[in-house]
Amino acid sequence: MSRIGLFYGSKRGDTADAAEKIKEAFDKVEQDLVDVYNVKKVDLSRMQEYDKLILGSSTWEEGSLQMHWMRAISQMDALDLSGKQVAVFGLGNQSEFPTTFQTAMGTLATRARAQGAELVGRWPIDGYEFDETPAVEDGWFVGLALDNTNQYELTEDRIKTWVKQLTREFGLKE
Repeated sequence: MSRIGLFYGSKRGDTADAAEKIKEAFDKVEQDLVDVYNVKKVDLSRMQEYDKLILGSSTWEEGSLQMHWMRAISQMDALDLSGKQVAVFGLGNQSEFPTTFQTAMGTLATRARAQGAELVGRWPIDGYEFDETPAVEDGWFVGLALDNTNQYELTEDRIKTWVKQLTREFGLKE
C-alpha cells in the first residue's frame, strides 16, 4: 500500500494535534501508513515522495496561513504534483472570523491544484455558521474544516469520518 505524506503547520498545537489524530485514525486502516511532517522542519520537496498527500493549516487572524506555512508555501511552486491526490484540512474560528473562516485551507487547496494535484476529501458545510470563505466550492468545503474554539466536541468524530472517506477516495483497503 502506498504511504501518505501529511504536512502541517502549527503554532499553538491544535493543528499538530489534529494531524496526530488523523495519523492515528489511519493507523487503524494500516499501521504506520502516514508519515507526518511539520513544515517548520522539512523541505516541501519531500512531497514528491508520495502519491497521496494531506496538507493542514490553521487560519490566522484575517485569513492568513499559519506562519510556518507562510514561510514554506513558495517551495510548492517548484513541485509537480500531477498524478497526486491531495486532501486538505484546516482549523479556524467560525464565530470570530466568519468572513475568513478556513481561508488557509482554501489557500492550500488552490496551491496544490495549481501544481497539478487532484483534490479529494471535500467536506459538507452543514453544521457550520460562517458568512463566506474561499474554502468552499460548489457548496462543499474543499477539505475537512475543524473549529476547536467553538466545536471542539465534534473534532474527533469529524476526523474519524473524514479518514474513512479518504480511505475510500485514496483507494485504500478498509
